[in-house]
Amino acid sequence: MSESTDIIPAAPAQVHAPGSGGGGRVFTFGDPESVMDGRELWSYFEMWKNGRWYEPPMPMTKLAKSFNMSPHHRSAIALKVNLLLKYFTPTRWLDRANFERWAIDFLQMGNAYLERIDNMGGRVMTLRHSPAIFTRVGSEPGTMFFVKGPLGHDHEFRPNSVFHLLQPDVLQEVYGVPEWLSALQAGLLNENATLFRRRYYLNGAHAGFILYLSDPLADTETVDAIEERLESAKGIGNFKNMFLHVPNGKKDGIQVIPIADVAAKDEFLNIKNVTRDDLLAAHRVPPQLIGIIPQNNGGFGDVGKASDTFFENEIEPIQQRMRQLNEWLGVEALIFAPRPSPAPGTRAG
Repeated sequence: MSESTDIIPAAPAQVHAPGSGGGGRVFTFGDPESVMDGRELWSYFEMWKNGRWYEPPMPMTKLAKSFNMSPHHRSAIALKVNLLLKYFTPTRWLDRANFERWAIDFLQMGNAYLERIDNMGGRVMTLRHSPAIFTRVGSEPGTMFFVKGPLGHDHEFRPNSVFHLLQPDVLQEVYGVPEWLSALQAGLLNENATLFRRRYYLNGAHAGFILYLSDPLADTETVDAIEERLESAKGIGNFKNMFLHVPNGKKDGIQVIPIADVAAKDEFLNIKNVTRDDLLAAHRVPPQLIGIIPQNNGGFGDVGKASDTFFENEIEPIQQRMRQLNEWLGVEALIFAPRPSPAPGTRAG
């Protein structure tokens, strides 16, 4: 990802007891945040036209970042792409590199684009991939644009020179949406659970504490010094011992109260397992094909049979959708080799 996780410190809040000379003081520490909030992404489910092209129903940049939100999501897409590449046959019009990028865009973004490059005679010479994150459908039929943002220069393709393969959406017909979108929240929850565990261990294997002072200190400067010392204790290696001397202090005048026992009360493993199952259900990928370890002694069953069924029910339909390119182009630019039938007593891998 091009953007890093930001750490945003929360502003200190002060609470003063009415009618007292001193005041109680409360302050909090900021936490690392995920690079993308699921609610922010779902709020974009509408389209509008800027005069030249239609804007997608969701932000393409954030959808692209979700590619790495979970290892199960990334592995499921990688498996499909690898199987497509395995049986893809390069032609004079379409090579492996452009096909692979095109396939990844189709499976991750729900939209995939190939630009037709013609020779001097007006015949198709080659097909070049156009990234879905920057490609837009024009408001006029047959027009397409390559958009680089407010600081870049927009490029309009030649009319009817870009093939757009999409996964249909029931809300609109201009852009596609990925089939796995129903598991987006599960993937983000999986990521958030991992981030929470990281923060927990980086915080010294505790979920935070309340430092309670009931003894009167010498002056407010001492309180300020304690607050500054605690606020600076962030990051790896910054947890240090602190000496505090309170003359005539009581036994319980200073207390450190843990907020919670994370090890006993969090649902990390349950969240990881449930969200993993949601992602696999959305991708319809057998778990044994992406390296998931079974939790029972019986395992997941025959890997060969799972691979055969997965290829027949998932990969072959994707191949059929991709063959729409040949109908649009008028030549057989996209060719898949047939999957060989397993010999008796063997399984296809």
